[in-house]
Amino acid sequence: MAQQAGLIGLAVMGANLALNIASRGFQVVVYNRTAERTRQFLTGPASGTSIIGAETLSGFVAKLERPRRIILMVQAGAPVDSMLSQLTPLLEPGDAIMDGGNSFYQDTERRSKELAQKSLRYIGTGISGGEEGALHGPSIMPGGDRAAYDELFAPILTRIAAQVEDGPCCTYIGPGGAGHYVKMVHNGIEYGDMQLIAEAYALLSGGFGLSARELSDIFADWNTGILESYLIEITAKVLGYTDPDTGLPLVDLILDAAGQKGTGRWTSQDALQLGVPIPTIDAAVWSRNISALKTERIAAAKMLGTTRKEPLGRDEQIIGAVRDALYAAKVASYAQGMALLAAASKEYGFELNLSDLARIWKGGCIIRARLLNEIQRAFRSQPGLVNLLLDEEFRNQLLERERAWRTTVQLAAERGIPCPALSASLAYFDSYRSVRLSANLIQGQRDFFGAHTYQRTDKPGTFHTQWEG
Repeated sequence: MAQQAGLIGLAVMGANLALNIASRGFQVVVYNRTAERTRQFLTGPASGTSIIGAETLSGFVAKLERPRRIILMVQAGAPVDSMLSQLTPLLEPGDAIMDGGNSFYQDTERRSKELAQKSLRYIGTGISGGEEGALHGPSIMPGGDRAAYDELFAPILTRIAAQVEDGPCCTYIGPGGAGHYVKMVHNGIEYGDMQLIAEAYALLSGGFGLSARELSDIFADWNTGILESYLIEITAKVLGYTDPDTGLPLVDLILDAAGQKGTGRWTSQDALQLGVPIPTIDAAVWSRNISALKTERIAAAKMLGTTRKEPLGRDEQIIGAVRDALYAAKVASYAQGMALLAAASKEYGFELNLSDLARIWKGGCIIRARLLNEIQRAFRSQPGLVNLLLDEEFRNQLLERERAWRTTVQLAAERGIPCPALSASLAYFDSYRSVRLSANLIQGQRDFFGAHTYQRTDKPGTFHTQWEG
């Protein structure tokens, strides 16, 4: 019997996705460039399932029903191009390939066009949820050939995705590289969210002397309210974990140098190209970069000293203020991400439905949160909403928490604890609602040294001034 779907790439995500697909009743054949990994998978995690394997690409392709539907779960970049160059000569017109990795959206656009010339269909798909999501139900963001999605992949993807009260966490995103673009921005929002949480932890730990155990309890409590989310939930668990070797909180023993795979950086780069401000995400990206300079930071601490003061001790009022500031900053960060998606949709012709994106992020993915229910509501009731900050409910929530937000940022600055994302979120909020910014001086400077001209507030036209002589 021909298999209904083929999956290439048996690293953790690919292996778990194959198990998920098979568990939903679909017949799956798998292939990995290292045959030994295929054998280990079939005799290990896939033992007792209906999954079969192939040790050659030609054998893999031969086992698939037509038109073939193939899911690539290989490392983004050159490995995808390499696999496509080996795979496509074995396929026939009408066959479809889905790239489920974290590919750069422009690569997906290019590959879609190249494969279309061979009458092959391409689905660039963002998948979020980590290894647990891949196994039990991720958030899935497919884009590209709409007909191929509807006919071949929707029956599988909507079944294996996380399920929430209003449907599967999977929907067609848009043409070309839309699926991977949305996943990229999802990851950018994830960067911002993680950095904001880390800063709240740093302020309460370094500024007020709260232990990891105390903070675990605080984050667990926060997870029962407006901050309820997957990231807050796992933060409480990470803070509460005791190292079995030392008996100390493991988080206190982890090196403070964060890694990244590029999607956050891509988000910042594309936002710069489109002229969309996303300062919270930008701050999260450069915070990871500066964290990697561990040796330099140690040397700088000896030479520059520190303004950090003795911890103040537990203060319930401050804990409440940090909670409210974290919520407000998260809303501002989401506002930036959604504004970027809206701009990209217009610029690249993606035709994104922002309410639908919030819906499919409510389950399975890393940024799933109670907050997304309100974001979905906001864009569903106002499809033309230009910025989340202008929604009446969010506006009221932020104004109620403004004092706590400012107090938190001020405390961080006073105590020498860097909180760039919390600060950037507040600056974005203040800048967005400012009738007049300092750009008038910048325009005067630009005209002075470069004759770049300027406009005036009191009369129409474009002007240049001879500032000297």
